[in-house]
Amino acid sequence: MSRYTTVEVDVDLNDFSDEDILEEMEHRGLSIVDGASNTELLVTIYYKRRMGQDYQMELDQLIYNGIGKIL
Repeated sequence: MSRYTTVEVDVDLNDFSDEDILEEMEHRGLSIVDGASNTELLVTIYYKRRMGQDYQMELDQLIYNGIGKIL
């Protein structure tokens, strides 16, 4: 028997201010790469991946830039 309950919630990010979202990202240990275009992010991800470096921050930013969702 599972002790957890799953709940789905629809949230519109327009209901939150940019400040609220930035505070939540900081709380989760996420950061924003200011001013980076998607192409710049892809190039950075490519080189970091080839060198075996962590590229999670850039990937998160690319996802946000592309579809507006925060992981």
